[in-house]
Amino acid sequence: MAYRLFTGPDDRSFCERVSAALAEGYVLHGSPSATFNGSTVIVAQAVVLPAAIARAGAAVADAVEGLEIDGFGYEETTEGLS
Repeated sequence: MAYRLFTGPDDRSFCERVSAALAEGYVLHGSPSATFNGSTVIVAQAVVLPAAIARAGAAVADAVEGLEIDGFGYEETTEGLS
């Protein structure tokens, strides 16, 4: 999986699950979240594979190349730049 979201009580087990994913090559994605359910702090942390980020970035770049704005094709230009 390219994306995983870990949730659970803020305890050693949660930290071990996130640490194991990092050891498998995942990287943290965003900040951790925490909430209180009335008795326990529940935390969440997203992780992603770096290769998935690269593929997504390439897909966005490809999509931008094919954009049409107001009926005109998108073209890169250096006209007027010095």
